[in-house]
Amino acid sequence: MTRTIEPPVATGRHVNSTLLVVYLSLGGLAFAVLQSLVAPAMSTIARDLNASTADISWILTAYLLSASVLTPILGRLGDMVGKRRVLIAVLAVLAAGTLLAALAPNLAVLIVARALQGAAGAILPLSIGIVRDELPREKVAVTVGLLSAIFGVGAGVGIVGAGPIVEHLSWHWLFWLPLVLVIVALLGAVFGMQESPVRTPGRLDMLGASILSVSLVSLLLAISKGQAWGWSDPKTVGLLALGVVALVVFVLVERRVKEPLVDMRLMSIRGVWATDLVALILGFAMFGTFLLVPTLLQLPAATGYGFGKSVSESGLFLLPTVLMMVVFGPIAGLLNRRFGPKVPLFLGAVAVVAAFTLPAVAHGAVWQVLASGLLTGAGIGLSFAAMSNAIIESVPAEQTGEASSVNTIARTIGSSVGTAVVAAVITSKSTPQGLPTDAAFTAGFWACAGVAVLAVLASLALPSAHRRHEQAVAVGVEDLPPEPAELHLPHLPHHHDTQPAELDAPHSHSTRG
Repeated sequence: MTRTIEPPVATGRHVNSTLLVVYLSLGGLAFAVLQSLVAPAMSTIARDLNASTADISWILTAYLLSASVLTPILGRLGDMVGKRRVLIAVLAVLAAGTLLAALAPNLAVLIVARALQGAAGAILPLSIGIVRDELPREKVAVTVGLLSAIFGVGAGVGIVGAGPIVEHLSWHWLFWLPLVLVIVALLGAVFGMQESPVRTPGRLDMLGASILSVSLVSLLLAISKGQAWGWSDPKTVGLLALGVVALVVFVLVERRVKEPLVDMRLMSIRGVWATDLVALILGFAMFGTFLLVPTLLQLPAATGYGFGKSVSESGLFLLPTVLMMVVFGPIAGLLNRRFGPKVPLFLGAVAVVAAFTLPAVAHGAVWQVLASGLLTGAGIGLSFAAMSNAIIESVPAEQTGEASSVNTIARTIGSSVGTAVVAAVITSKSTPQGLPTDAAFTAGFWACAGVAVLAVLASLALPSAHRRHEQAVAVGVEDLPPEPAELHLPHLPHHHDTQPAELDAPHSHSTRG
């Protein structure tokens, strides 16, 4: 693949790193808030627009489908034509979609607006790429940690803020308030950023983009609608089958295309595929907690296990989770600088297992719910930040966008599966009044804890610090930090590990394993 890299240091450009991070953070925060802000207000919006439950769910589905389809395409475009240029276009579309949603007179317009908002799913991969291209190497890990944590924070802020906004203003303000953040971020990108010199010239792989779109739309539509349609319904089964077949075809096509949308050689690097697997699993766990905890808190106290909280009050219980994400994202960056990404990723996954095991054993007291939230925030903050750093330390700078996009999609698919599975679990056991039983919540927490154990195992599949360093040099990563101190975490046995030399080995490297 042709590469044209002009190192930022050589250009004599001066980047205001603080302002750059502020603008990128605001854009990421606005996108993440919009992703979750609507969910708690669905019933209010449905009443106001005279829409059925099935129809109103499309405002979540349209957003999800648009984000998953356009993230890899826009991430790759950013690598090709310039990340700032694509980021400006993405923020402009997000602003237009948010304004349209705020003014939406009916459900059809609101669904179109949500699809436009979803197109901004590429903000995180583009932002990570810009940070890597523009900031000094020693600042990258902590800054990427902060940006990744902000995406988790935004999801929490959306759920916390939705209740009070709808109660005291109206659902239209769910969009007016984030619009301010989007406009500030857009102005910052236009006037406060310079275009990155790191590019991968080429053409966009339209065939690959089309096949991947068919696969993702089929899978996510089946997952998000499976509960309503029935999991054995021909539509659900047919879409799942089509999604899997299209994904297989996509991989086969991408291996043969000269300029692929997603370079499959990248996906065969253990530091990349193991990180994507963790993203998929923890996406499931994070949205599991966002569904289980508010539902449990809002159930009437008369049930004997509910807490009788209002939507606004139950949202406030997620504030500790959000705060812990803010704190532990940058801590993950510091750990990454000292030991590499495997350590914070492992610690984060362990914290998430503990976060769900505690309420699975007992969730009758408020302190148990709060302690679970604190552990969830710490675990997600550590893990999400470490994932982004693991990706950028495994792939060349000019492929940051496409590799980070795949990681973002894995997280999106995980969150969709988590929401669907947890919803199915808590509705499977109901009281005569139609409320979830206490046993249903216990099952939901155990399901998330079990899934999080898989994230611990996947984190152990990451290569050791030395091995990752070797592989990164071999695939042409030119901005590696110094090799970190080795902390000997256990390794999963790996009988087959892609040799760096098979990928692209213009550089010599040591043969130490």
